[in-house]
Amino acid sequence: MKIATFNINGIRARLPQLLDWLRAAEPDVVALQETKCVDHGFPSLEIEELGYNIAIHGQKGFNGVALLSKLPLEDVSCGLPGDDEDEQARWIEATVVGSRAVRICGLYLPNGNPAPGPKYDYKLSWMERLRHRAAALVEAEETAVIAGDYNVIPQAEDCRNPEAWVTDALFLPQTRAAWRRIVNLGLTDALRIYEPGPEVYTFWDYQGGAWQKNNGIRIDHLLLTPQAADLLTDARVDRHVRGWEKPSDHVPVWVELDA
Repeated sequence: MKIATFNINGIRARLPQLLDWLRAAEPDVVALQETKCVDHGFPSLEIEELGYNIAIHGQKGFNGVALLSKLPLEDVSCGLPGDDEDEQARWIEATVVGSRAVRICGLYLPNGNPAPGPKYDYKLSWMERLRHRAAALVEAEETAVIAGDYNVIPQAEDCRNPEAWVTDALFLPQTRAAWRRIVNLGLTDALRIYEPGPEVYTFWDYQGGAWQKNNGIRIDHLLLTPQAADLLTDARVDRHVRGWEKPSDHVPVWVELDA
């Protein structure tokens, strides 16, 4: 089972690129972020024609997450537990069943800038809610993949120029500590199993020639529960997609599970 995460940065603006990638990469399940449209504005027909079932948690103009799956999406749930007043569309999960059931959680974690401030407070509280949800998945011994744009640079090696990020919400010590508290529940940062070296990035800004200079950061992650990690057979970045015409500033990241 090939499971991917892709911050599409506007699905209607980037639909041709998404369809081209789906045809070429043939993922079984995709967690999308920053769809930036309400549910009824989602281009479902074009994606369904490629054989995908769709679950959407949209929001007008920003945020928005979705799951695409060649397998049926069962027990779909939207919204990260822990704050009933949080109306931002940042979390969606569902179960897919191949040779075994896998819980897919798609997320778009808050950016948090400027920090300090209310946006950073929201980021940290969201991460604590995520920790609780991840802990529940681990405790239940679920085969689960928590995939998405985490807006977290875990370590200095995950960015080309660490000095440029020292005051940014993506790289502040509190952010990285919150990340470690999540991973230390027993989760596996899947990409680092197969790509342990430097200059493994998933995002390049549109400004300052970042792509041409390879001035990137790694902020799109797939965290696996122990049961999912036991099934892991590969994990990679589809870096080349950033070089396409009118690309997202993120690229797809994927894992393969023996499931």
